[in-house]
Amino acid sequence: MAAPENHPGRHKLVLLCALLGTLWETGTGQIRYSVTEETDKGSFVGNISKDLGLEPRELAERGIRIVSRGRTQLFALNPRGGSLVTAGRIDREELCAQSPRCLININILIEDIGKLFGIEIEIIDINDNNPRFQVEDVEVKINEIAVPGARYPLPEAVDLDVGVNSLQSYQLSPNHHFSLDTQTATGDDGTINPELVLERALDREEEAAHHLVLSASDGGDPRRSSTVRIHVTVLDTNDNAPVFSQPIYRVKVPENVPPGTRLLTVTASDPDEGTNGKVAYKFRKSNEKQSPFFQLNENTGEISTAKSLDYEECSSYEMEIQAEDVGALLGRTKVLISVEDVNDNRPEVTITSLFSPVLENSLPGTVIAFLSVHDRDSGKNGQVVCYTQDNLPFKLEKSIDNYYRLVTWKYLDREKVSIYNITVMTSDLGTPSLSMETHISLHVADINDNAPTFPHAFYSAYIPENNPRGASIFSFTAHDPDSENNAQVTYSVTEDTLQGVPLSSYISINSDTGVLYALQSFDYEQIHNLQLLVMASDGGNPPLSSNVSLSLFVLDQNDNAPEILYPTLPTDGSTGVELAPRSAEPGYLVTKVVAVDRDSGQNAWLSYRLLKASEPGLFTVGLHTGEVRTVRALLDRDALKQSLVVAVQDHGQPRLSATVTLTVAVADRIPEVLAELGSLEPSVDSDDSGLTLYLVVAVAVVSCVFLAFVLVLLALKLQRWHKSRLVQASRGGLAGMPASHFVGVDEVQAFLQTYSHQVSLTADSGKSHLIFPQPNYADTLISQESCEKKDSLLTSVDFHEYKDEAASTQVSSVHCLLLFPRGILLGIN
Repeated sequence: MAAPENHPGRHKLVLLCALLGTLWETGTGQIRYSVTEETDKGSFVGNISKDLGLEPRELAERGIRIVSRGRTQLFALNPRGGSLVTAGRIDREELCAQSPRCLININILIEDIGKLFGIEIEIIDINDNNPRFQVEDVEVKINEIAVPGARYPLPEAVDLDVGVNSLQSYQLSPNHHFSLDTQTATGDDGTINPELVLERALDREEEAAHHLVLSASDGGDPRRSSTVRIHVTVLDTNDNAPVFSQPIYRVKVPENVPPGTRLLTVTASDPDEGTNGKVAYKFRKSNEKQSPFFQLNENTGEISTAKSLDYEECSSYEMEIQAEDVGALLGRTKVLISVEDVNDNRPEVTITSLFSPVLENSLPGTVIAFLSVHDRDSGKNGQVVCYTQDNLPFKLEKSIDNYYRLVTWKYLDREKVSIYNITVMTSDLGTPSLSMETHISLHVADINDNAPTFPHAFYSAYIPENNPRGASIFSFTAHDPDSENNAQVTYSVTEDTLQGVPLSSYISINSDTGVLYALQSFDYEQIHNLQLLVMASDGGNPPLSSNVSLSLFVLDQNDNAPEILYPTLPTDGSTGVELAPRSAEPGYLVTKVVAVDRDSGQNAWLSYRLLKASEPGLFTVGLHTGEVRTVRALLDRDALKQSLVVAVQDHGQPRLSATVTLTVAVADRIPEVLAELGSLEPSVDSDDSGLTLYLVVAVAVVSCVFLAFVLVLLALKLQRWHKSRLVQASRGGLAGMPASHFVGVDEVQAFLQTYSHQVSLTADSGKSHLIFPQPNYADTLISQESCEKKDSLLTSVDFHEYKDEAASTQVSSVHCLLLFPRGILLGIN
């Protein structure tokens, strides 16, 4: 941009513009100023303090400042004078180019009241730019046969200023053959186009060249201008224009030819001689989109490809070639280039609609997707066949035009395949054939078509008895191949009763996890096992379910101590006494302790041991049989009454046990027993000597009767023993084993072995009962009827003790009592 020139009236004009530029429009709140461009830094623009109604000193106190955004600060505030001044050099052409008006808007902020004032500043143009031509020299060729009035365009000048300072006129240096004419273009820009007009015919032989000067001037003050030199060359007469050999040239070319391939050569001839017959070839008319694809040799007329061709972009090209000789005479021809298609495009598949997911129970023939198939090639190269894989339950059906439908041809099963990756293959019929694969992902939606299933047909579980309440027993897991709610399994136990009690009071199942819990503590002795049916249901609509049975076995624990079945305490509270004769040999079977355990297995395996004895070393107890036998022969010094404590223990963990106390009476003969028993009676006073005498006489009588009775029974026993020996010999395996009894308690059989003697002695309230030994008596109980027929083996005699005030003796009637195996009960008062 040219620097402004100094003129005498320049400063006066600036001051006048500044004074006239300060405007205030009432009611709008907008302050307007104007300033000329290219003024010095700090030049006055407007009195901002006056227009805002403030004193100059208040500008700084009230925080008044300029706020602008996105551009260099062009103006500043002068706090001393209260004026708005320029902050630097202002170039209107740089800010607004060639806009008719150049307006700059800034904002003034008064911080203490938080108010903004808009200021509009117009930048006034000055004539600081000369009109400029793009070139300095222009050559114009004019044939000497050109007729007057011919017009030749001249270059235009450009002036960056606006208004009157812009380009206003052109002047041509004086010349007899030429004149200048200007044409103003229609439109907003008003461009002036200069033209050189031929006024008189030219004569090359008279003047072969003309030199002209074209000047462009603006309307500013001072006026500015620039010039361009015009060199007019008068050409020799050329009477013949070039002529092409063909009015239209046609050529076909495949689209895949490489760049630089020669297509054809156009030929034009000029019958003139010399330089007038030399021809140059140029494109006269060519589409902007087509011209980059071809190139023309200016000298030979050879046309070749400059870029790769594409049939799909353009299948034919039409262009006009002109041949020009040195005399500027022209000849024209047309060139038509047809592009032949080759199979260079693969088929394209567009999925116009996709219905995914699809329900697995959809009927065959359900539409999955609509496909559009297209091939940009033509002919067979653009004909497409479309197909899918054979192993999928889908097929393609031709619709209208180039549309296909992808449909199912059989039922789907989400549990087998939940996502199908479908490949649609398309191939054209070109040579070679091109193909394309399109992939479609299809999701299969679930329906509730599968019931939950258990891995096994039935289950067995074990739980120890005495389990804590709430203990976990078993965990069920059912699998449902469906998805989401259809696969959400809940568990329940079918209603049933156990021993008349609802099953739900014994066990409970977590409906979500399938964990089975015990609601009660199980007792093996009451419940050995229980059967239940567990049902698994899914969350579908309607729900599906399946059942599985569970056998729950209660495992025994050692929670029952052994129970002693024999010997038992008499029901009347007396103490039983076992009898052992003094003549017993070592190993003599005195009695047998029989016990059972309600537990099972090892918990019910019992062992016996002698815990305590009044005469150590005299008796022993069988570890597994519980038989009490003598260890040595009985001696006279051995006490009549022996006390034994036998312990019975099981083999559980922990071990439990029970004890029984045995009283064994030792005597060789019954009178001795009676005498000894008499000695056990409490002592009486001398006043009772008569009573004692009567008692001794009574005992003697009873002993004689009893002795006779024993002899009879002994004979019967020997006879039976002889027969039993014969039977045992015939059986072989049972030889030597005495008769026995089996007593069952809670499904447990206890072996009871017969004994040779049994004595039970009790003393309570002055009354005694004695069980006398019966070594080889029958193993049957004596019935009450036999007693009444005086065939009893047991006699009970009650002796009433003499009291101080009583002098008579009464003998009660004889009573018949039940006989325990191998023993006789005798009651002595």
